[in-house]
Amino acid sequence: MRNKYIFILTITIVSSFFLSLASEGFKEMKRKNVEIDKKKNILSAIGVAIDSFSVDDIDEYFQSNIDSLIINTDGLVVDKISIEDLNEVENKSTGEVRYFYENKEFLPLYVETNENVIIMPISGKGLWSSLFGYFALDADNYSTVKGITFYAHAETPGLGAEISKKWFQDNFVNKEIYENDNLKSIAVAKGKADENSKYEVDGISGATITSNGVTTLLSRDLKRYEPYFYKNRR
Repeated sequence: MRNKYIFILTITIVSSFFLSLASEGFKEMKRKNVEIDKKKNILSAIGVAIDSFSVDDIDEYFQSNIDSLIINTDGLVVDKISIEDLNEVENKSTGEVRYFYENKEFLPLYVETNENVIIMPISGKGLWSSLFGYFALDADNYSTVKGITFYAHAETPGLGAEISKKWFQDNFVNKEIYENDNLKSIAVAKGKADENSKYEVDGISGATITSNGVTTLLSRDLKRYEPYFYKNRR
């Protein structure tokens, strides 16, 4: 009888050990998948064709061409903090994500050095969910839009979920966020945009609240980065 209990105890200990190893392995795998997904969306925001990219290709492109910066709310680059140090805090009501380190707010920024483009995380509220994406600007003038992507939301398929579709995101390319020296941002129209406007894109039929959410989050998040734009605009 005693040998029976020793055997059961041994099996339990060994099983727990291997389950622990598997859990740690899956945790690292999940972390890597999240990291790669973030990199893929950053690259998508600047128009990099990643469909044929392997994980190694994405890592290599990122390491060779993307610099990660942290700026403070005055628009100054901070050298002693990395993006990994930042604590993300989401406002569940507005969908806005803000970034903190030691109770001070900072802003993450990515720079594509080959094409001279900056990429910012954007977030806000749609109809049913928070919207998360990236927004890219030409770093020569900090005004011309190079791309936008939305990668996480729970909006209605065929309606608000169209923000993830290429047709909607392509609307933003080559639009402008500055009118002379005034930050104007970009509005999502209700229906068709004025084809002569640099500051408006086509809306999504039947998805007014989601469209308004995109307009609101862009205006708000770009305003947060404006001190950096102001210090670097040519």
